[in-house]
Amino acid sequence: MNAFHELPTPSLILDLDKVRANISLASERARAAGFRLRPHVKTHKCLEIGRMQVEGQFGGITVSTLAEGFAFAEGGFGDILYAVPIEPGKFARAAELARRCARLAVITDTPEIPELLNATAEQQGVTFEVFIEVDTGDGRSGVAWESRAVTEIARKILKGRRLRFGGLLTHAGHTYGARTDADRLAISRAERDRMTALALRLTAEGIEVPMVSVGSTPALVAIDELPPNFEVRAGNYIFFDAFQAQCGTCPTAACALTVLAAVVHRDFDGGKVIVDAGAIALSKDIGAADFFETTGYGMVLDLNGNPLGLHVAGVSQEHGKIFVKDRDRLGRLPVGTRVRVLANHSCLTAAQHDRYYVMENGAIVDEWAIHRGW
Repeated sequence: MNAFHELPTPSLILDLDKVRANISLASERARAAGFRLRPHVKTHKCLEIGRMQVEGQFGGITVSTLAEGFAFAEGGFGDILYAVPIEPGKFARAAELARRCARLAVITDTPEIPELLNATAEQQGVTFEVFIEVDTGDGRSGVAWESRAVTEIARKILKGRRLRFGGLLTHAGHTYGARTDADRLAISRAERDRMTALALRLTAEGIEVPMVSVGSTPALVAIDELPPNFEVRAGNYIFFDAFQAQCGTCPTAACALTVLAAVVHRDFDGGKVIVDAGAIALSKDIGAADFFETTGYGMVLDLNGNPLGLHVAGVSQEHGKIFVKDRDRLGRLPVGTRVRVLANHSCLTAAQHDRYYVMENGAIVDEWAIHRGW
């Protein structure tokens, strides 16, 4: 396959050796802490990577769009959890997806949804597994974990002839705000303990809770122990990114996804270069800027993946601005130079591209499709 200088720019480079190492890390964490792993494929949207992730696991995956669900169902994945609250406008497509896989689970935090969803399921002749989304501190969506509404929703799911109660689901997204291992562990334990207490409460009320689904990459890395009926939905761990590295969740060397870019302009008077990777190629996620002032829109690496001590300071649609104070270093970055940018948020960056250029042992060996859309 092509060498770096023969690839189009910008291009998305996937380091397969690092992906394999990150999968091993997640598998070891699952074994040590006693949970099952349900990878979140929204990070990569790629069948080849998904197959690597579920090897040695129970086989279930998480998706964030129905388009991902259809792509992975057609790719042979049979156990799919759609982890965005289901709304009536998506019932018909969800029913079609349910016909294409062995098990489709959806989530809700709304008391009116189970009855409406069951009506569609009966009409379409399908069955949905339904989880109740619970808020354990993130504040994005979900029923407050202390709320009696959880019981109300559970009973409405159980009344549906074409619905099965899957259990409870939460996402402690506030782990991404933690800046130390101790803080990440504390939030992860609180997530576990609140969900355990809620499951015990429902059980005492005669409602069996088959599964408790939790998740986030920082929690995956931090958590020390989970009950046997817990699963973890994590996605970013497959690539990690500059944000995770700056927060201390992973070393920079573990980050597996970069954007290959070319220098298209050099300005000695302004002390800068412009590369052809802007907001469209990198995303406009500013990462951990609240505590790492020079985070910019990505860390600049050489072609071997070594940090150059530079960052993309600004982006427009197709331009990335990199300030270079050292004139000698600037002199080594003529127009046409290739660099790799470790973006702040690998999930958003991957979603901007249609393929990965797969690198193994330093060589580009393949191209893998990215299945985008909603």
